[in-house]
Order: sequence, then C-alpha cells, then structure tokens
Amino acid sequence: MEKKIKVLMVDDEAQFRATTQKILNRKGFDTIIAGSGEEALGKLNDDPDVVILDIKMPGIDGHEALQEIKKRKPDLPVIMLTGHGALPSAKEALGKGAFDYLSKPCDIELLAAKVKEAYHQNKIPIEEQEKRVHEAMVPLEEYTTLSGDQSVATAIAELKSSFACKISTSRIMETGHRSVLVMEAGGAVAGIVAITDLLKMIMPAYLSASKPSTADSIQYSPMFWKGMFGAETRRKSRLKVNEVMSPAPPVIDGAASLMEAAYRMHTENARRLVVVSSDKVVGVIREQDLFFEMENILSS
Repeated sequence: MEKKIKVLMVDDEAQFRATTQKILNRKGFDTIIAGSGEEALGKLNDDPDVVILDIKMPGIDGHEALQEIKKRKPDLPVIMLTGHGALPSAKEALGKGAFDYLSKPCDIELLAAKVKEAYHQNKIPIEEQEKRVHEAMVPLEEYTTLSGDQSVATAIAELKSSFACKISTSRIMETGHRSVLVMEAGGAVAGIVAITDLLKMIMPAYLSASKPSTADSIQYSPMFWKGMFGAETRRKSRLKVNEVMSPAPPVIDGAASLMEAAYRMHTENARRLVVVSSDKVVGVIREQDLFFEMENILSS
C-alpha cells in the first residue's frame, strides 16, 4: 500500500484549518494542523512530508517559521499561502527556501497537486533535480544591451555580433540572442529590439495608415517597392533605438522553475523573459535555452 503523504497545515484561521484538513484527508493525505508558527515548530517532531504555511499569522509569522523550519529540516518542502496583496512577500519566500506559493482562496485541486509535487520532488536525488531559471538563463553581462538614445545602426551592428555561436557544456550550444535589451540608467529594462522590430521599422508608413473610406479595396503590392529595402534601411538607421523598440519582455524570478518559464512563454506568447533576483535584472531566459534543456534531458 502506498504511503500516505503527511501534511502539516499551518494557519491561524480555525475554520480554514478544519475545512482544509477534512478535504485533504478525503483526498488521501494524512493531515495534521497547527494554529500558529510556534505550534508548527513543535509539530515538526511528527515528521511531516510537506508543510503548508500561511504567511500572515500573529506571533511567529510565516517568514520566521519558514526560516526556522529550514534551519531544523532543510529538506522539508514548504508551500506558502498568501492572502490578497501579499504576493511580493510570497515571492520573497521562494528565495528563502520555500517550494512554492499559492494565493487564498486556494483551489483544493491545485493545492493537492502542489503537495504531491513537493513530496515527490523531494525524493528526487539532487543530481537529477531540474534547474531553476537562473541556472539556464543568459546572464545580463553576456547579453547585448544598449541605451535608448543610441542609433538603430548601432543596434544592428551589436545584434550581428551576438550571433557568433559558442559551444557550451551546460546548453550544448549557445545561439545568437536575436534581440538587444534596451536598458534604463537605473538598470531596468526599457524595451527590446528584435529582428521583427527592424523589419517592421522599414515598412512603408502608408501600410499602417487609415485607408480612405472609399478605398477599402486598395491592396498595396510589393512589386512597386524596388529599391525600398535599401533606402528605408539606410534612412531608418538614423533613428534612436527607443523609437523602434518593443515593450520589455515579461519578468520572471530567477528562482522559478523551468516549467513556469515554459508556461509563461506559452501563455504570454513571449520568446524570452527578463530574469530578476531581489528586484534586480540578472539575465534573460530564451525559448532556445529551454529547448536545449529539453535536449539535455533526453540525451542524459
């Protein structure tokens, strides 16, 4: 018979504890409860497999409890629960060793799935555990960056230089960035210039202009655009980078899993994500970085 996963549920709301305990028990977990951080530390002697820990509690709050749990049982996975408006606090907990965080009210199916994920992840040998985003990203110092007041011609030259292929033991191959990050003076990402932005830049302006109401059927033919590619490239190369850049890519925490990065790229239709740590930009993770990780998994 498969061992029941023992869950320690820690929350100062009695009704929430009781209801969640009943539901988790019905789903096959062995659930014990604690109403405070202090009580939770005492129940570590019951050897739980996973801890579900509320952040905001009187006395020892979730952050303090997490710190003490990790001190006593470093390998015990802890899932943090956060109320409305406490998301930054929950993300901070990831950097302190939390396995994951969920918002209240919490979908019980999601909570149960996270408990199982935490339990089984903890059984995987260290050498087989998946990398986090910060381990697969391109560090910021290796990525091509420009300021917004530099010229498009400079961006094109810098972008070309980034295409040199490099052999890498961690990624098999590191390919060209296919983009340039546009940085603000304070270190934030203002935008991005990709090849698609450059192609959009040289398109004739009338393509995006409103057509006269009597000319909805007008179709523009490229056959009349002889010489325009070179002419528009030379003319637009004098523009500033911030005049042609796209908005900055979505942001992801460096401690996030590669699965979260893949999910974000898929759902937000993004080919790259800006990686941050303690609110500081530290790198970029691209779709090809995830692709090479997939290849590594299958070839190892």
